[in-house]
Amino acid sequence: MWKTLVLIAFLSGKGIANDCVPYRVDNEVIACICNATYCDGFSADEPEVPKEGSFYWYVTNKQGLRMKKSELKFGSYEKSVSSEKLTVDSSTKYQTIIGFGGGFTESVGINLEKLSPATRDQLMRAYYDPKTGSKYTLGRIPVAVTDFSTRYYTYDDVANDTSLKYFALTKEDYDYKIPYARKALELNPETLFLGAAWTAPLWMKISGNLNGLSFLREEYYQTFANYLVKFLDEYKRNGLDIWAITTGNEPLSSLTLNAPYNTMAWTPQSVTDWVANYLGPALASSSHKRTLILALDDNRVLLPWFVESTFKDENATKYVAGTAVHWYFDNITPANLLDRTHDKFPDKFLIMTESSVGPPIWDTPEVKSLSWQHGEKYVLGIIEYMNHWTTGWLDWNLALDKAGGPNWQHVNLDAAIIVNPDTDEFYKLPIYYAIQHFSRFVDRGSAKIFVTDTDTIKTTAFLTPAGDVVVVLYNRDVSPTHVVLEDVQKGTTLSLELSPQSINTLKYKQ
Repeated sequence: MWKTLVLIAFLSGKGIANDCVPYRVDNEVIACICNATYCDGFSADEPEVPKEGSFYWYVTNKQGLRMKKSELKFGSYEKSVSSEKLTVDSSTKYQTIIGFGGGFTESVGINLEKLSPATRDQLMRAYYDPKTGSKYTLGRIPVAVTDFSTRYYTYDDVANDTSLKYFALTKEDYDYKIPYARKALELNPETLFLGAAWTAPLWMKISGNLNGLSFLREEYYQTFANYLVKFLDEYKRNGLDIWAITTGNEPLSSLTLNAPYNTMAWTPQSVTDWVANYLGPALASSSHKRTLILALDDNRVLLPWFVESTFKDENATKYVAGTAVHWYFDNITPANLLDRTHDKFPDKFLIMTESSVGPPIWDTPEVKSLSWQHGEKYVLGIIEYMNHWTTGWLDWNLALDKAGGPNWQHVNLDAAIIVNPDTDEFYKLPIYYAIQHFSRFVDRGSAKIFVTDTDTIKTTAFLTPAGDVVVVLYNRDVSPTHVVLEDVQKGTTLSLELSPQSINTLKYKQ
């Protein structure tokens, strides 16, 4: 079957290095199939910028196109009452972009280990190769156990070991996290890594519980700060410098959700005290003084109040560079909370550090209806966050199995890539392309710039360090929509008909 699909692509006369081999359900494209010898992607020698007077147009849509590229000319157009009129102005700039990426959990490594070396390499290139892949430049590395582990563990489970004599990385780090993070760095040396702890060792916590209402004991504030510095030490010894570390994954989950997965609670005042007097000084006096601290690492419903005490405390704020945000519950939380946080603390950047959707959909009747919906949710989410001062976007698990795991606490999820070890294949779902429409084109150092949108066409835009304009548009309509985009600085227009439910990236020289 596989060879037949590739032969069809070849006989179609299209560039085989770029074509999606479709996985269909009832004749609807659900994903693109990749294996050891073939995966859709960009050509390594493909020109990055079109000729003067032209622009590139990349399209992914519900009808089955995946990053279809066209080169069109700027020019005049006939005004039409049915056109959606948009304006882009690169002279009005906002935040500077850090990048896009995903999480290196044990689940990711376990799934990658089940593939052949060649297929495994294809998957990593699909994300981190700057020439043929998504050009990811960020990676999130958990500090010990998460829900996407297969067991409970920390790096020091010997009770009352305040000197951390028994601190040690585990099999999970050496087999499932470090090798793939290093591969990402090898593929793209610009990759930056972000660390986050879900919990301290249980003996450091008041309740001694893995989850529930579970705070760090004050007598162990320094010990836990030292524990995180040791994590940075060990990863550096293994070739991975950690660019930033958060104050802890979802500190209010144990309070607001009674979450089934491992958590550790902080209040705004307790985390301020810990950063000001323990974590901040511990990092500053270590060899990791350049490692940034990010506050919150939780949902935007907590903004700006959760970070206010930290950013207003003169001893804490000097150690904290920004706010890490998750995107859950955004349907009940306005995006202007991001604006309010930026406006109150403009010297602290915002970065989205975890996104995911559930339930897992592969091999279920829902795969046909939900695969595009999940991708649509991502593209609309990224557009919204970029339009509200966010500097980067990290997906959660880079790859999961068909059941959305493994996950020892049974909180399985969907992912951008699903792995099938039985056939030594992986499947790139619409989520993958939704992120790629940004990550591939919006380089680190790009500036978010002014662009208008409408109820039907949601947009965001950037000016890259090389002087290229990148505009991402999503047509929410189930019908084709004519769009006229005016570039104020160039004094010219682009006229396009966007296909129904389509993600569109435009790129041209300013």
